[in-house]
Amino acid sequence: MADPATEAFVAHRNLLFTVAYQLLGSAADAEDVLQETWLKWVGVDLGGVRDQRAYLVRITTRQALMRLRALGRRKESYVGPWLPEPLLTAPDVAEDVELADSVSMAMLLVLETLGPAERAVFVLREVFDLGYGEIAEAVGKSPAAVRQIAHRARSHVAARRPRGPVSPAATRDALEAFRVAVETGDLRHLLGILAPDVVFLGDGGGVVRAVLSPVAGAGEVARLLAAGLGNFAAGTLQAAQVNGYPALILRRDGEVDTVLAVRVDDGLVTGLYAVRNPEKLSRLEEATVLRR
Repeated sequence: MADPATEAFVAHRNLLFTVAYQLLGSAADAEDVLQETWLKWVGVDLGGVRDQRAYLVRITTRQALMRLRALGRRKESYVGPWLPEPLLTAPDVAEDVELADSVSMAMLLVLETLGPAERAVFVLREVFDLGYGEIAEAVGKSPAAVRQIAHRARSHVAARRPRGPVSPAATRDALEAFRVAVETGDLRHLLGILAPDVVFLGDGGGVVRAVLSPVAGAGEVARLLAAGLGNFAAGTLQAAQVNGYPALILRRDGEVDTVLAVRVDDGLVTGLYAVRNPEKLSRLEEATVLRR
């Protein structure tokens, strides 16, 4: 029979992983944070813990914040654009609209523009609905300061997040247009849904070939895609649920080569995200369980 500390940690593990992943954008780093959380948790006197869930979230947040600052230094030397690590997700994530939006590639990239404390406060308040007092304990600031940070972070995110609710159907339509372009070699289907200010980001991490800087504008992105359609056609494209939304996974010889996700605003594709770094493609064979 498991001891009370183990039972509590196991009961909340998926929630803690989700918190850490949203703060870090990296499943590998989130798993490391959970290991650190466990090591601290087993040393806690449970008799003095009123709310085990809140206490565990507090430990996880503190560990994630320390790692987030270190991760920021790592990203400074990263080769090319840095994209979040994609996760194969179960249908229940897509059904929770708020959770799906919060872990989408588009939203995780918006969260990247926040400072560590702002990101933690926003995630804990807006996604997990924690009280200001609980958040204050997690981030080491006063409740009054947390309220100010939350207001600032909400305004920052609101100015950068998708302009309206993104439906899975709109995302599927965009990906279907991409698939048709690949299969036929005809970009007209795709050009019809590219926004004039669309941005393409490719993440190879310096390990595999990818664009080393963002490509912006429908014409430039279309030319890039035209040049690369052969690469997609040489593999097998399959539809999948990635980070709560429809995406495409390109396989070559059975191995995952690229994950393609899109951001859709007002029915047009404003972001194309191609993750190719092999170190970020390990969570695409089995669905990751996410919880709020």
